[in-house]
Amino acid sequence: MLLTDKTTFTEFLIEARRNHPEARGDLNGVLHSVATACKAISRAVAHGSLADLLGNAEASNVHGERQKKLDLIANDIFIRLNENRGYVAGMASEELEEPYRLPPAYERGKYLLLFDPLDGSSNIDVNVSVGSIFSILRAPKAGIDPDDEDFLQPGAQQVAAGYAIYGPSTMLVLTTGAGVHAFTLDPLLGEFILSHRGLRIPDETHEFAINASNSRFWEYPVQRYVDECLKGSSGARGKDFNMRWIASLVAETHRILMRGGVFMYPRDNKSPSANGRLRLTYECNPISLLIEQAGGRASTGYKRMLDVQPDGLHQKIGFVFGSSAEVERIERYHHEGDMRDSEQPLFAQRGLFRTTA
Repeated sequence: MLLTDKTTFTEFLIEARRNHPEARGDLNGVLHSVATACKAISRAVAHGSLADLLGNAEASNVHGERQKKLDLIANDIFIRLNENRGYVAGMASEELEEPYRLPPAYERGKYLLLFDPLDGSSNIDVNVSVGSIFSILRAPKAGIDPDDEDFLQPGAQQVAAGYAIYGPSTMLVLTTGAGVHAFTLDPLLGEFILSHRGLRIPDETHEFAINASNSRFWEYPVQRYVDECLKGSSGARGKDFNMRWIASLVAETHRILMRGGVFMYPRDNKSPSANGRLRLTYECNPISLLIEQAGGRASTGYKRMLDVQPDGLHQKIGFVFGSSAEVERIERYHHEGDMRDSEQPLFAQRGLFRTTA
């Protein structure tokens, strides 16, 4: 394949900028830096044990999770390739307790970059796909250090979001608010090449993804939904479903963008004080923007995810996304509540994963 046969990531950004002649190119600058970081992380992931990069580091992150060596390497790559370009005013990472302040010598830009540098890193040592997730917001006060609360913007205010997936091939998936497009890294050229323009999620699906080991902790609406799926064509849904679980948000998202489905990591009763397991600002919000731009739906289980006002940088929340009809059904079940308390128990819903009092 000749380079001239396909659209490169750079060419795509130039083409998109023509629709916004007033733009200075700062957003393209951030996206270029993020793409470069993803190339570097892809290379590190590919080397794995050959470069002694597998296994745990001697540290834990702000969430108390044991960090992998590649977590720290990926975090450093994101920071070093974005801090000195003059496009961002500040950054926030899953691996850092506080927002990252740029060194005094570097120019402050007009964007905020939030990222999960290596999502699904528990899969690293067994060679399962992992990825990086990023979200770009406008800095309320361009050119100066941001306040901590500047990062706490609803997901609907994102100007761009995306992820890279490091699998059999490395792909960068991006939205700037005008659809979702995927770029595959050509390892010989070192260039991301546009391979999927205008991804769309099918409205109907026969696949769902959830960690069934937590079934005893699920709220009833989730139990109800999963039970109906498992009953297949002989149950209320009248069709068979397949269940998936990769334990990598990027990999789950990529499958759904490519062929449909629904993903659930709902709020449950395992940790009553927690409102979910995934991080709102640098996991759920960027994935939600991608899903909506591809025609799907992203929700807390109760309402649109992109409308949630963050109350903390590392806030956790329940997350449901994918084919719109399925997510709407799950939301409806949550609003209907626990039908086991129906005054007509003969006709009440019963779940395979029903918990006992």
